[in-house]
Amino acid sequence: MTGLRLGPLLRYVDFDGGGTASVWVETDRPAAAEVRCADGAYGMSRTFHVAGHHYAVVPVTGLTPGTTIAYDVLLDGRQVWPPADSALPPSTIHSPAPAVPGDSGEPEAALRVSFGSCRWAAPAHGEPDPIGPDALDTLAKRLARDPDAVRPDVLLLLGDQVYADETSDATRARLARRRDPAEPPGEQVADYEEYTYLYDESWSDPDVRWLLSTVPSCMIFDDHDLIDDWNTSAAWLADMRAQPWWQERVLSGLMSYWVYQHLGNLTPEELAADELYAAVRAEPDGTDLLRRFAAEADRDPACVRWSYRRDFGRTRLLMVDSRGARVLEESKRAMLDEGEERWLRDQMMAGRNATGQSAEQPTQQTASEQPTERPSGQGPYDHLLIGTSLPWLLPPFIHDVESWDSALCRGERGPRWARFGEKLRRAADLEHWAAFPDSFDGLSALIAEAGSGPDAPATVSVLSGDVHHAYIAEPTWPAGDAPDARVLQLTCSPVHNSVPGWIKLGFRLGWSRGARRLGHALTRHARIRPSAVNWRKTGGPWFGNQLMTLTLQGRSANLQLAQAHARSGKAELVTVEKRSLTP
Repeated sequence: MTGLRLGPLLRYVDFDGGGTASVWVETDRPAAAEVRCADGAYGMSRTFHVAGHHYAVVPVTGLTPGTTIAYDVLLDGRQVWPPADSALPPSTIHSPAPAVPGDSGEPEAALRVSFGSCRWAAPAHGEPDPIGPDALDTLAKRLARDPDAVRPDVLLLLGDQVYADETSDATRARLARRRDPAEPPGEQVADYEEYTYLYDESWSDPDVRWLLSTVPSCMIFDDHDLIDDWNTSAAWLADMRAQPWWQERVLSGLMSYWVYQHLGNLTPEELAADELYAAVRAEPDGTDLLRRFAAEADRDPACVRWSYRRDFGRTRLLMVDSRGARVLEESKRAMLDEGEERWLRDQMMAGRNATGQSAEQPTQQTASEQPTERPSGQGPYDHLLIGTSLPWLLPPFIHDVESWDSALCRGERGPRWARFGEKLRRAADLEHWAAFPDSFDGLSALIAEAGSGPDAPATVSVLSGDVHHAYIAEPTWPAGDAPDARVLQLTCSPVHNSVPGWIKLGFRLGWSRGARRLGHALTRHARIRPSAVNWRKTGGPWFGNQLMTLTLQGRSANLQLAQAHARSGKAELVTVEKRSLTP
């Protein structure tokens, strides 16, 4: 009998009243995967085969907008989910009612978006957890035991969903049974099969598995999904490509990301139009096709787009690839290549009257993405969320150090300083938006443009993780250039990871006045022009395993930060910050 190896993960739900969803599963052999809802909504898909594993993304249709309905998963006609002995609540799909127009006078439903990044899988049940309770696992337990608890409408996982280079004791034991860990890459994962171990460990915890089966999720990778500091610089990449094990690692990392994370990021319409997805499904074994795709994506990152857009009623989410889309040549360094920059602007401005769109439209644009004329003062969205794994606004001293180092590396102070700059860049992880100064300025200008005009949104929020703490920062522009929207950098990590003392000290000092003066001295040394944008911290820093939640309703936005604390031997989510972002 065919069994359910991993999943189900509820990945996509239509927020525009179309009554569709998608559910991802991994099975232990080929099968017809079905999703049957209690109200008759239904979907079926045959599994596809990659590297000895079997997967399906099941498109569900016929959902009734405005309802929440339980569903079962069947393989070859036999129910495999929910498990017969499960004490957890049924997995459900909430199909939202379509958003009402802003001028209709009807109250709008609130949208709750929870986000975070950097999650080591929690230890097996009963084993000690040296880094404290897992915030995702703690959220799952709260929702499972309290049917009246408010659930997120969507969960954004902003990178480092798995750690290919920092494996757990359990995973290291599995690796040792398969190969000699004394041979490179040692206790890191080496190939596709070993990547499947990471997803098994991360998503098979019963509570997390249930949570991901009932709350839609959007994901984007960061460095540890491949390796620490992935794509830091051209010199880093050349050194990695000289390692005999790297080619297999990067291809397996991209292949597994495509299967386990990327496919679920796409809408059913986008999946149906995806030529690679169709080709892999048509083959008895899609491994070679997917491997060739990964090799081309590694050779020419501009040939693939990992970024994507989701509209949740009157909220627009743009998830931006700030790892794979980089231009690493020192004289042309950019966080995003030209095509990616153009896509980002087009998606920000789609449907806007105030400034229009750039001449080149996004490729594979769906009907929902086509610009529409709207009355002045009513844009296509009330809130714009930009998901980028790496913060746009860092503590000012750290920003200045990264900008200074970037100038050294491109030769502003000569070859000796350039060699020093490259060593420092790798040692200190100087590779955020600030380390790509032109891209930082370009994103700042684009955010100001998107937040301006008679149809501007109420808020533009940049959602990030990576830096193992949480904070709120707010930028200011020169008089006359300030956007109409309130702009915020909202950073939240880790979901479950360690926070070394030097990180706490460094980020606290990074906001200080003395450190800011030192940063200005460094930028003068590297002959860097001052940024047009200034910013200040308006919340934090907060340290711990945590999740941040935005509640968006009409033109209002509220924020809540919750941390997982152990109390009397039991993990609880404790609210440590709650505020309105639109007073």
